Amino acid sequence: ILRNHSSATEFYLLGFPGSEELHYILFATFSFFYLVTLMGNTVIIVIVCVDKRLQSPMYFFLGHLSVLEILVTTIIVPVMLWGLLLPGMQTMSLTACVAQLFLYLAVGTTEFVLLGVMAVDHCVAACNPLRYNIIMNTHTCNFVVVVSWVFGFLFQIWPVYATFQLTYCKSNVVNNFFCDRGQLLKLSCNNTLFTEFILFLMAVFVLFGSLIPTIVSYTYIISTILKMPSVSGRRKAFSTCASHFTCVVIGYGSCLFLYVKPNQTQAAEYNRVVSLMVSVVTPFLNPFIFTLRNDKVIEALRDGVKCCSQLFRN
Repeated sequence: ILRNHSSATEFYLLGFPGSEELHYILFATFSFFYLVTLMGNTVIIVIVCVDKRLQSPMYFFLGHLSVLEILVTTIIVPVMLWGLLLPGMQTMSLTACVAQLFLYLAVGTTEFVLLGVMAVDHCVAACNPLRYNIIMNTHTCNFVVVVSWVFGFLFQIWPVYATFQLTYCKSNVVNNFFCDRGQLLKLSCNNTLFTEFILFLMAVFVLFGSLIPTIVSYTYIISTILKMPSVSGRRKAFSTCASHFTCVVIGYGSCLFLYVKPNQTQAAEYNRVVSLMVSVVTPFLNPFIFTLRNDKVIEALRDGVKCCSQLFRN
């Protein structure tokens, strides 16, 4: 759909290619993923708030990570599901598109900062256990979480503003299931090279700015664990860090491919697949990653199930 006017006031999301039957299959699949994501992360938030055994900085940060996972998937998936049920392209107003892109990027940025914080927290716990409660006290934890949220939302104001200051006169059809910045840049009739370069530098700053502390922290953690005389102690320490490390690999791996590219307007199919990893698959996997390898969380879940079953019996 081409427009003769200077800039678009609404966008059409192309969504997923394929037949109507394929769309129904995708709708059922992504609905399942979304519901499991909501339930899994909500359970983590509840048990972290309720269970006294989980009243420590590590689980405090995990609770906030679960909130972010719920938000990032809720920003994208309901719109995507609605688009799969529509016979044609999905219409999205300019305001809705701005809001979706901003919230998606802001929540994603906050999540990466928090992953870096969690790595440092693991490092302090492993390398300086005697002073852990002094260093990672309640005031420090609250301050770090507030800074992560504020930074994530403030940092993405200019990138989103710059994206929508461009003139969209080529088309207003976005070749993705959400307002993807890379595809929006393709629609602009302005020269976007400078904007793309600045966006690339900002993505590098966020991703590597949180990845470097993570790498340094895990270097110290591994060095400390290998010095432990007890085999069971080493196994327990590795098990504690393994869930966070797995989450880091999946999260950073996906976003490095998606955002850390000088050319932000890569192929639509590539964008679509990686965006699904970030907004659907990763939030779906994280509750399993953080619970299946964590004895304290498993014990808290068992106790919660027992309490619920007793309540229903009574």
